[in-house]
Amino acid sequence: MIGAGLIGLAIAFELAERGATVRVYDRGEPARAASWAGAGMLAPYTERVADEVLLDFCAASLREYPPFVDRVRAAGGMDPRLRLDGVVHAAFNQADLERLQHGARELVAREVATEILDRASLLSVEPWLGSQVAGGVIVSGEGCVDNRRLGRALVSACQTRGVLVERSSAMHVECNERRVLGVHTDLGFVAAGAIVNAGGAWASQLQGIPPSCVPPIVPIKGEMLALGAPVDFVRHATWVPGAYLVPRDDGRLLVGATVESAGFDERVTARGVHELLHAALSSAPSLGSFAVTESWAGLRPGTPDGLPFLGPTPIAGLFLACGHYRNGILLAPATARALADAIENKIGPELQSFSIERRTEESSPSRITRM
Repeated sequence: MIGAGLIGLAIAFELAERGATVRVYDRGEPARAASWAGAGMLAPYTERVADEVLLDFCAASLREYPPFVDRVRAAGGMDPRLRLDGVVHAAFNQADLERLQHGARELVAREVATEILDRASLLSVEPWLGSQVAGGVIVSGEGCVDNRRLGRALVSACQTRGVLVERSSAMHVECNERRVLGVHTDLGFVAAGAIVNAGGAWASQLQGIPPSCVPPIVPIKGEMLALGAPVDFVRHATWVPGAYLVPRDDGRLLVGATVESAGFDERVTARGVHELLHAALSSAPSLGSFAVTESWAGLRPGTPDGLPFLGPTPIAGLFLACGHYRNGILLAPATARALADAIENKIGPELQSFSIERRTEESSPSRITRM
């Protein structure tokens, strides 16, 4: 396994649960990068994923999250604090409210439990919202997970199941014209019957693989910050114009996230912090008295068409699990299941749309909109 983010660790855990011998290599600390930088949103309908196959895959992964977390908790002894109590959307003018209501009716038609809230009902759910709020909706069944805790829980669960998680400053796959042979790391050569490229934003830089197997991944920068807020001040993950706010059990209130094509630049910028604070404070001036306790940036792995690259490649034994863009945390359970099945030669139809064979020469991911 190349890459110890949530995707790579989830696949390693799934394979180990099935009895495989697994090693995971990463240049840095496990479960950092985008896995550490995200907010843990589990909201396929909120994101309004346009591709129906991807939406179905995201929805399946959301359904798989509770049993997945139960298995990880049982193996690793750490609770990732999964919350599927709904995602709130707030509108501050009539036009935005009507747009939310239209989106809610579309979700109801898809049999997704969604409730339209007038101003009074919304404020009873989230009293912190500003006096100018007009109303909103709540999408039931969506929510969030503490992605940093999930990363630590997966590392522990993997180690309990015998997975070796190791760091290497360089990794080079060795293969012939037909199949993979193994991987060279700082620790030497390790033979392997299967290698999964789960390198996140760096997946296209893996050395030693033929051009036909290189996924066209580009880094998409996202900046976030955290406010120190009383526990339960914000009760649900909440979208406001220009930002989302996600509460944590320790009192941190995450505010995210910007979207920027900036190469591998991971600096936190004054512009990014200003953009996030402006969106949050415009919706809820009461947040202005809270301290900014943390700010950070991460790199999402984007693809030309906004779809991930999953499954086998033209080289036998070489698999891809990368390009999840904004949905990497959400898609961890379903990706782990689907890749483990593929490695066991059980290729599901859901992977066909995510094959490397669809590669194009485009270089930027399609935009994903929300409700």
